[in-house]
Amino acid sequence: MCQFCLMQDDDEDEGGAAPPRHARRDTSPAGDKIAKSRNYSGPFRKTPDRLFGMGLIRLYQLTLSGFIGNSCRHIPTCSEYGYEAVARHGLWAGGWMTLFRVVRCGPGGTSGLDPVPDELERRYHWWTPWRYFRLGHKAA
Repeated sequence: MCQFCLMQDDDEDEGGAAPPRHARRDTSPAGDKIAKSRNYSGPFRKTPDRLFGMGLIRLYQLTLSGFIGNSCRHIPTCSEYGYEAVARHGLWAGGWMTLFRVVRCGPGGTSGLDPVPDELERRYHWWTPWRYFRLGHKAA
């Protein structure tokens, strides 16, 4: 058998049916199980504002994203970035980060790898949302 067929045999249960795609897990080189997800699956506080913002982004991904097409110039895509930013930093900070990311993705904007920062610096306050615009700019 080929290597791909052997990997599929590992995923099948006794009934012969493979688990749903969202339930599949891959292993890292260290042998740890890693959940494959399109969006951020790390730990975050599940507050109502975060869940609302993440729900809106997920609704966009499931409905409008297919009509707009895959035209994002960044990795991760703007909707994945927004989902992770809201999950990590809350609706206010994550929303501003997402808005400015979408603006940067437009014509004449940046491209390439632009991950969500793990932690925000102390100078990022709720009353200074314009500072979030500088997060994705690369130092010259």
